[in-house]
Amino acid sequence: MELKDIKSLYKNELKEELLTMGLQGFRAYQIYKWLVGGVQSFDEMTNLSHQLREELKKKYYISHAKIERKLVSKIDGTVKYLFSFDDTTFVEAVVMSYHHGYTMCISSQDGCKMGCTFCATGKGGFRRNLTASELLSQIQSAQQDLNIRISNIVLMGMGEPLDNYDNVLRFLRLVSDSDGLNIGIRHISLSTCGIVDKIYELEKENLGITLSVSLHAPNDEIRSKTMPVNKKWNIEELLKACKSYSNTTKRRISFEYAMIEDVNDCDACANELGNRLQGMLCHVNLIPVNEVKGTNYKKSKLKRQQAFISILARYGITATVRRTLGSDINASCGQLAGKLQNI
Repeated sequence: MELKDIKSLYKNELKEELLTMGLQGFRAYQIYKWLVGGVQSFDEMTNLSHQLREELKKKYYISHAKIERKLVSKIDGTVKYLFSFDDTTFVEAVVMSYHHGYTMCISSQDGCKMGCTFCATGKGGFRRNLTASELLSQIQSAQQDLNIRISNIVLMGMGEPLDNYDNVLRFLRLVSDSDGLNIGIRHISLSTCGIVDKIYELEKENLGITLSVSLHAPNDEIRSKTMPVNKKWNIEELLKACKSYSNTTKRRISFEYAMIEDVNDCDACANELGNRLQGMLCHVNLIPVNEVKGTNYKKSKLKRQQAFISILARYGITATVRRTLGSDINASCGQLAGKLQNI
């Protein structure tokens, strides 16, 4: 019999499962608290009888993110993890320290189907979606290892979160549960390359999560060359969905824009982008592009970044250059796992 993923169950689902085993409802709460605490086996659940623990082992498994490698930046203390799961799945995550607390960037897939040309993860192809429990486990492993509490989450690691919609939505509800890790939904950002139909689905949930959209170009010609998803949903369709999401949730959209020298960083690009976004509740994050093996992309020079910001300001759009953390450990995701997959 195939074992079930117990950590991905909601409290009420766990209670219903245990009732079918003839157990009282309070047992569900006991087990749920153990799972939230990050136990790796049923044997650690010491307030359950030996018989019950053995019964649970026959029906369920507990997901755990094993630390395969850990890199710590000597510059700013940023920590990069390479995690593995039982089926030799490898993903990366990063913990960053800010004045307001610890932010963790986690992965939602092993690999990615989207094929963005400037992304290291996409170079290795797609292997599988992560379960809700595997997303949770990344946070739990980091918290236990560093003896800290993660206060903010960004779904911006390996994979496209909206391409793993059901598992990600389940994760969001589990991680924000007051009896769970209790990380407020407004402290969570989800990054997407622009899966338009799923943006509308997420809008209907009205969770209040911050949406970060990887735009990276002011027009379809440039975006289609760097981001294949644009051939299915163009910029006009994407921005229409973003405006709808923002109007419903009253949340500001964050647009990610990788600054690539001589590709998308000229004055004309800034003006075109300003025209498209003018009047929208949004912010633009300029990201000096990571120089990924296999591309000729180079990050825009500081003077060009500053000029881009000044032009966007004329349209009433705030833009900032994202602070680079963990530069000495290649803190952007996809590179550690990629090297391991190629061994």
